[in-house]
Amino acid sequence: MTLGVVVRAGEVAADRAAGGASVRTLIDTSSDGPGLVRRLVELPARSRFDGTAGPAGELWFVIDGAGQLDVAGQPGLPLSRDRGLWMPPGAAYQVQAAEDGELRLDVVSLPAETPGGDTPGSERPGQGALAGRDFAGCEIETTGDRQFRVVFGPGRGCSAATQFVGEIPPGRAPDHSHPYDEVVLILQGEGIAHIGGAEHPLSAGTCAHLPPGLVHCLENTGPSMMRVLGVFHPADSPAAKLEQRG
Repeated sequence: MTLGVVVRAGEVAADRAAGGASVRTLIDTSSDGPGLVRRLVELPARSRFDGTAGPAGELWFVIDGAGQLDVAGQPGLPLSRDRGLWMPPGAAYQVQAAEDGELRLDVVSLPAETPGGDTPGSERPGQGALAGRDFAGCEIETTGDRQFRVVFGPGRGCSAATQFVGEIPPGRAPDHSHPYDEVVLILQGEGIAHIGGAEHPLSAGTCAHLPPGLVHCLENTGPSMMRVLGVFHPADSPAAKLEQRG
C-alpha cells in the first residue's frame, strides 16, 4: 500500500509563468497512472495566469485575494476568498489578479481516466460549463465533532470528484481510512497528521496525499479551529469511511 506523501508549500520550488504568476506542484499522483495533481498558484497584484484545464477538468479554490477569471466562450467570474470553481475539461482560461494584493489559488487536476477507462464528466450533463460556488453558501454537514461543507460534488456541479472545506476542533479523532483517493491542504491552524503509523507536523500550507485504505487521522494541537481543504476522487461524502479491522 502507498504510504502517502506530506509536503510543505514553502519547501517546493516554484515555476514562474509568463504572466508573472508562480506555480508550485505540491502533489502529483499521476506518475504511475491516472491520479490527482495539486498545484498552488500565486499571482502578485496586477499579474496574469493563462492556461488550459486538464482533460478531465479541474477543481479550484481561492485561498486568498481577489481577481477575475475568464474562460474562452463563457461568461467570466469574479474571484474572491473562499470561492470554489469547477473548470471544465480542456477550457482555455485567463486569471487576472486585482490591483491591491496577491491572489492565491488551489488548483487540483482530476485523473485523466476513471478505472473503467472513461474520461470523468465527458458524457455527463453540466460538466462542460464553468461554475463558481461560495463556501459560505454551502450546507453545513457534520461527522462526529467535526463539520464540513461540500463545495462541489455529486448533485453539486461535479459528478467525478468532491471538493470540501472541513473544520477540525482541538483534539484527535479516531484513526480511519477512506475508499477514495484524497489530497488535503491545511488552510488554517496547526496540528499533527498521523499517517500509516508516522507523525507529520501540520501548519497552513501543508499538503498531504491519502491513498484509498491508508489509515490516518488529523489531530488539531492548536487552541482554535483547524481548517482544511480536501479534494477526492472518485466522488463520495467526506464522512465515508472504511471499516477498520484488527
